[in-house]
Amino acid sequence: MSNKPKIYLLDASSYIHRAFHAVRGLSTSDGVPTGAVYGFVQMLLKVLKDADPEYLAVVYDAKGPTFRHEMYPAYKANRPPLDPTLKAQFPLVRQVVTAFDLPGVEMEGYEADDLMATLCRLAVEKDFEVVLVSGDKDLFQLLSDRVTMWDTMKNKRLGPAEVKEKLGLGPEMMIDFQALTGDSTDNIPGIPGVGPKTAVKLLLEHGSLEKVLEGAADMKKSKMRENLLQHKDLAWLSRDLVSLAQDAPLGFEPEDYKVRKPDPQVLTPVLAKLEFNRLINEFATPAQEVETDYRMVLDPSELDGLIARAGEIGCLALDTETTSVEAMRARLVGISLSAEPGKAVYIPLGHNLHLGEKQADQKAVFDYLKPVFADESLAKVGQNIKYDLTVLERAGLSVKGVSFDTMLASYLLAPGRTAHNLTAIAAENLGRSMISFEEAVGGKNKSFADAPLEKATQYAAEDADVTFQAFKVLEPKLKQSSMEELFYELEMPLVEVLTRMEMNGVGLDVKGLADLDKELTSQLDAIEERCYTLAGHKFNLNSPKQLGVVLFEELGLRQIKKTKKKTGYSTDMSVLTQLAEDHELPAELLNYRTLSKLKSTYVEALPKLVHPETKRLHTSFNQAVTATGRLSSSNPNLQNIPVRTQLGERIRQCFVPEAGKVLVAADYSQIELRVLAHLSKDELLTQDLSQGLDVHTQTAARLFEIPAEEVTGDQRRRAKTVNFGVLYGMSAFRLAREQKISRGEAQDIIDRYLGRYAGIAAFTQDNLTYARENGYVTTLLGRRRYLPAINSTDRLARQSAERMALNTPIQGTAADIIKKAMIKCHEMLVNEFPETMMILQVHDELVFETPEKDRERLSERVQDIMQNIIELSVPLDVDLGWGDNWAQAH
Repeated sequence: MSNKPKIYLLDASSYIHRAFHAVRGLSTSDGVPTGAVYGFVQMLLKVLKDADPEYLAVVYDAKGPTFRHEMYPAYKANRPPLDPTLKAQFPLVRQVVTAFDLPGVEMEGYEADDLMATLCRLAVEKDFEVVLVSGDKDLFQLLSDRVTMWDTMKNKRLGPAEVKEKLGLGPEMMIDFQALTGDSTDNIPGIPGVGPKTAVKLLLEHGSLEKVLEGAADMKKSKMRENLLQHKDLAWLSRDLVSLAQDAPLGFEPEDYKVRKPDPQVLTPVLAKLEFNRLINEFATPAQEVETDYRMVLDPSELDGLIARAGEIGCLALDTETTSVEAMRARLVGISLSAEPGKAVYIPLGHNLHLGEKQADQKAVFDYLKPVFADESLAKVGQNIKYDLTVLERAGLSVKGVSFDTMLASYLLAPGRTAHNLTAIAAENLGRSMISFEEAVGGKNKSFADAPLEKATQYAAEDADVTFQAFKVLEPKLKQSSMEELFYELEMPLVEVLTRMEMNGVGLDVKGLADLDKELTSQLDAIEERCYTLAGHKFNLNSPKQLGVVLFEELGLRQIKKTKKKTGYSTDMSVLTQLAEDHELPAELLNYRTLSKLKSTYVEALPKLVHPETKRLHTSFNQAVTATGRLSSSNPNLQNIPVRTQLGERIRQCFVPEAGKVLVAADYSQIELRVLAHLSKDELLTQDLSQGLDVHTQTAARLFEIPAEEVTGDQRRRAKTVNFGVLYGMSAFRLAREQKISRGEAQDIIDRYLGRYAGIAAFTQDNLTYARENGYVTTLLGRRRYLPAINSTDRLARQSAERMALNTPIQGTAADIIKKAMIKCHEMLVNEFPETMMILQVHDELVFETPEKDRERLSERVQDIMQNIIELSVPLDVDLGWGDNWAQAH
């Protein structure tokens, strides 16, 4: 083995192109293409791990023409334009290389191959060995006893012997070889009629290009003789074009090419933005390497210094450790606090102690913390702080002055991203990894209550510390992105509202659901028998494979599409919906699937979710999930209960108030159309809504050019589809499919609509233009949604982004409006209706549980608040209802 120093030269452009074709379709949640970057990073990591290089350079092609274009203007002239999706990833690769703190080399007028050739010469002159990390045959001419090639994608290493074995010629003859054959990729002409085999034969016979051309006149084959003699100048031009320049004005100071360990605080944020989540923990600063002062506190008096520090800066970060991810079922195990970067304390309260361990007295700690947590002037900071508020409230500690939630800040800054947990936030914003839950508790499926106190302290204190540090980073980012007001005036006040709603829960008629379950079981059995009769035999209705055989082989129905893996028949809902027009069996199957889904998701599941202590159902409202700003709910998800079906109504009948109370439901009527009217300033839509007319009837009258009183139900339904379709960027294809009309007729309807509603047409166009120019759209209150794919060459990705650009300002504004109304209603309930609870928010509807005596007055107040929460150019209309269950109120 040689003791000479070795430098690795990475051919960046070659690998980016190869990675682009190898890793298709990869992108961030915001739509930024990252496949080529990911492939390049994998190659880079292979080099760093397998070779552990001491010296390395990443070599790039520079933008613009090179000296070869001056020599031959047609050089590379036949290359198609670079795919914009690929082009967008070159700067991302440069960012990654910079973040790895690796030397990059590029120079105007030179290609990467020339720079690698020059670096080869300079390195060898300084007694280095060189490894060319590439698969490019153009570099074969550089190989020698001191220069080798490593193609990491094929895991092949090449030297002079391997090149000679592969091509029949050594590296010293590669320039002449390429001069004869040319290169169609780069538009290098070569000699017409001379391919690789002929070129090898000629060079082996004559020894060089010069000798080949000198001996051309004596060649027996007339065509070969003619080509060589006629195109001699092309051969010499080609030789000049394929010869790599070894005299680029570069220096070679070995120290400049030393591989350094990357700074995690620089690298991990870049990896996080690219959403290379598997790599983040690998390169983030390991938790154990971060200098910290984490202490376990058993005596509350030990908190004096920290609380004094918190008082000085006006801020305290807090976190809880519990036994469950469900706040309403979690038992408090401990509390961690921080008010200074790198410093935090953990107060163990409910651990199952190991031999020799002690924990704090909960009463003493609570007595100490109650005035601290109740102090509204001391800002409280947390990560998903709604969870902590619920846990602490149930344990007997009320928290006031809640000021900042790092999860919500991260969400506002990047609403398209799926991960806003503390680990992801720490990696992106602090460049560090965190202790995993499994490390703290000693394995999977273990309770934090069983964690040894020493490990628990490090884990829990880190949560509070990282939350505090993330707050310091995210707060200025909100200001820079003009999100400060939305965060502090809307999202943070909503935390308290949602906390209270989750704790309120809703009553459930468990017996009613049990009766419904029996009915559905009977209905499903009957449908199953009908399906057997229609098929002519029994089969498994839940088996796509068996179903495919029945539908397409036995019944001979038209095959609409294959499964994703192209290995079988697709029998998904969209396929069955189309087939239902042809045969009764698919229609029955659709009904079977719908009933089965609702039975398992709600009728069977809801009773199991009733809290054993409160005897109520406690859903979780999620603030940091949807990119538009809408709330979602989980455990259970109440958003998907069908609205206009008999079964959906039966399920809603089982949501009930406690004795002596009623449910009041307040639902914004057509809020998205009202927002559209305000944003678009469309005269006709504004006029219809302001006068309280039936919008869909008026639209139908204009589309079909008939008086409003003559509009049929079918025409109104079609107009309604168009009205709402505009909000979602509906295409003529989809309108035709939904309305069962021709695509031409559908396009004509859309054209007529946009022709009559000129304000809406202008708004949609202006919105798309704004999105294309800025890369994002905003709601009325300033919420942003980033749309990186808005200018993509990928048609499907671009069209999806365009639909988001149209829909987000409308749906997002509607979401912001109902959030404002919830905050105001909550304040009103606290001050005026202490016995009333806000219990549900589903779509555009709020549901309250109130004593019968307060029903009318509450209804008036809620309606007044919701209709006047924001001033639009058209009135906000609220439908009110009440009853002994949600279905009646709705």
